[in-house]
Amino acid sequence: MPLPIAPIAGFVLRNGVVALAAYAATRRYERGFRDQRAEDALDDIPEGVTLRRDASDRGQTNATARFRRILRAGRNGPGVEIDISALGRIRLRRV
Repeated sequence: MPLPIAPIAGFVLRNGVVALAAYAATRRYERGFRDQRAEDALDDIPEGVTLRRDASDRGQTNATARFRRILRAGRNGPGVEIDISALGRIRLRRV
């Protein structure tokens, strides 16, 4: 019994477009690198959210945020640690 071509062609076309888009995206963007200084700075952030503004520099505000939790499947089941850290700086200068 011959297979109908229309459903197979639609499947191949849809997956081909996804594969082409993924290939184009990987070729366009530069591969990142890990900066150990930034990793150490993110590890030193306290848990919670902080805002800081120096009295000497009124145009700059620094912010940090960290969220750390352990999620488990059941009471003694396997777990996953979630660690989200962020550093931010907003600088406004009149030009």
